[in-house]
Amino acid sequence: MAGEIDVVALGGNAIIPSDGTGTIEEQREVTVGSMEHVADLIESGREVIITHGNGPIVGNILERNEATKDRIPPMPLDVCGADSQGGIGYMIQQILGNVLRRRGIDNPVVSIVSQVVVSEEDDAFKKPTKPIGPYYSHDESKELERSKGWIMKEEAGGKGYRRVVPSPTPREIVEAGVISSLLSQGVVVIAVGGGGIPVISRDGKLEGVEAVIDKDRAASALASGIGAEKLIILTDVEQVYVDFGKPEQKGLGKIEVSEIRKLYEAYEFPAGSMGPKIRAAIDFVEAGGQSAIITHAATLRQAVEGKVGTHIVPDGA
Repeated sequence: MAGEIDVVALGGNAIIPSDGTGTIEEQREVTVGSMEHVADLIESGREVIITHGNGPIVGNILERNEATKDRIPPMPLDVCGADSQGGIGYMIQQILGNVLRRRGIDNPVVSIVSQVVVSEEDDAFKKPTKPIGPYYSHDESKELERSKGWIMKEEAGGKGYRRVVPSPTPREIVEAGVISSLLSQGVVVIAVGGGGIPVISRDGKLEGVEAVIDKDRAASALASGIGAEKLIILTDVEQVYVDFGKPEQKGLGKIEVSEIRKLYEAYEFPAGSMGPKIRAAIDFVEAGGQSAIITHAATLRQAVEGKVGTHIVPDGA
């Protein structure tokens, strides 16, 4: 096992309690528990890259934008994403560093504000679907469409209207070379937080765009780009289920990538929950990855040892 590269994609429940109020104290408490499990991998000799989500934290940043817009100029979405990367990365970096030092492990931990290249021609820019930021009334949403050119959609359940932005496919991690170099020096890297900052390449220059990249697909692109053996996606269940929530639900253990693709294409996994994780896992394994594991943070070490979790592997493996 020693020397293998694992990309560990933290779900929101690994940072923020689902039943909490979102205070920084709560976030730190949950993150300490998650980092103990990540430290188990590092202690076993594995090289680890951590990725993470940024919701609802980036949503709070956007809401502060709106609340103070009469006094402080609002920042664009790419800058808000960078802000959330820095804040969450700092918390993870500090907590994991403390856990490692307590265990007598001297691996440095660093966070990288990461840019992810997307294509201007991506179909997602023609049909934005990702809701962000606060809720607005009908009249407020119409004014934002008029004054800012935002695309607004009504949320189910009568909650109001929210802005929707594109969610393009990640194509390249700009800082992948730097990340690989740091890994070779024994550094634990935190990268592509919140899916990374989406940028386009235009006339030889990178420019941020108003979009949000799916965090698990960005983790998959990073894992493939740096030649990781495993992509480990942490969520709020120990393994993936078919017929989830029904009396006949069945957990998936080891499954070949072609088989889970059939389930994915049959809409077995909802787009709003497990679907993006399955798609990220398929992309990684089909690009040459050894395996993609989906499990809970508390069972991370056991999952890597093959004892629990859903393991998506190449056909014939």
